[in-house]
Amino acid sequence: MQYLSQIVFTLILIGGIGYFTSNVKKLFRNIKLGKDLNVSDNKPQRWKNMAKIALGQTKMVVRPIAGFLHVIVYVGFIIINIEVLEIVIDGVFGTHRIGLQVLNASIYGFLIGTFEVLAVLVLISVIVFWIRRNVIKIKRFLSAEMTGWPKSDGNIILYFEVVLMCLFLVMNATDTTFQNLGSGNVVSQFIAPLFNGMSEGNLHMIERTAWWIHIIGILTFLNYLYFSKHLHILLAFPNTYYGKLTPKGQFLNNEAVTKEVKLMMDPSADPFAAPAEDAPVPEKFGASDVADLSWVQLLNAYTCTECGRCTSECPANITGKKLSPRKIMMDTRDRLVEVGKNIDANKGIFIPDGKQLLGDYITNEELWACTSCNACVQACPVSIDPLSIIMDMRQYLVMEQSAAPSDLNNMMGNIENNGAPWPFNQQDRLNWAKES
Repeated sequence: MQYLSQIVFTLILIGGIGYFTSNVKKLFRNIKLGKDLNVSDNKPQRWKNMAKIALGQTKMVVRPIAGFLHVIVYVGFIIINIEVLEIVIDGVFGTHRIGLQVLNASIYGFLIGTFEVLAVLVLISVIVFWIRRNVIKIKRFLSAEMTGWPKSDGNIILYFEVVLMCLFLVMNATDTTFQNLGSGNVVSQFIAPLFNGMSEGNLHMIERTAWWIHIIGILTFLNYLYFSKHLHILLAFPNTYYGKLTPKGQFLNNEAVTKEVKLMMDPSADPFAAPAEDAPVPEKFGASDVADLSWVQLLNAYTCTECGRCTSECPANITGKKLSPRKIMMDTRDRLVEVGKNIDANKGIFIPDGKQLLGDYITNEELWACTSCNACVQACPVSIDPLSIIMDMRQYLVMEQSAAPSDLNNMMGNIENNGAPWPFNQQDRLNWAKES
């Protein structure tokens, strides 16, 4: 019977980790669909950013209440799950609390006691998060894009955490070996009286049931991440490492456009000369679908936490425009997932589906509502850059479709003809001085 339990546990463990691994491979494949981008510069600064933002949570605590609670959940959940190592060893080798056999009882008790205190703090924080989301109904959780699955996803993960923390405490409270140790049961000792009067066999059954559900719950949670916004638990680290280092107001020049401008300014160049036979085919300007974006932008999309800080800071959104930077990232991820499923269904090949990110997910109206102020980039707690996607898609509209708004077309025409955005001849620029 003991060996049967070990075999079942090992199979569940292999299945859970195997399924997670296969999904991670799909994740990397989808991200690699983006254009190549060299982000190997300034590695010391990148490591520093990752340590400060992803590990240190420095941008989370800008909003103190939510930030502090998030730090508790983040730190608590990660540290508590160190015990998963003990559970895995016990499950595979048929031992019970292997930590007691390799550690001093007082050290083991200190570790488990710390885990129990953190579990309670995580429970309190998660309950507060649930109240903020479902009772207080904070405005940024009620946007149009936060209905259906995105809304449910936010609650599901909270329920997951509540159940896992409760199972951990019940598991400790009904483990007579651990309770008799008299060390480390700083919280579970107050739960144990709830099971007074039960036989040793019943207590063991409850403890084993909680133990099994706990580890299966952790494996389920691990695999749920791939389908959830909480993938940021894993991706926040590479995303902050590869985050933009240049000043926020600095935009990259399009190399193809720069080359054309230099050609126009070269007096020795022949504008009518035929291109060389081996000349590369000009790339599409801007982006209309996910494959036109860089892999870093696609990583951004998968990392989005849907917290809404970007949208709550967006001046266009605040004034009633349809633009929501959060929706831009969610739409990009949804389209990328759709493309990935297409590839899976067609044995590794993408079959055109007549859809694209621009138009089917993100509208022109949303793109042109952006003021390019970078408020969304500044607000993001994990260094996501929605503005870069907006600007790339704008570039496609202007340079590939000539679909800029009439006001912008007028301005560009004035710059071309008058050397300024205004509809006045250059010779008339100083007329205002004469009138005074």
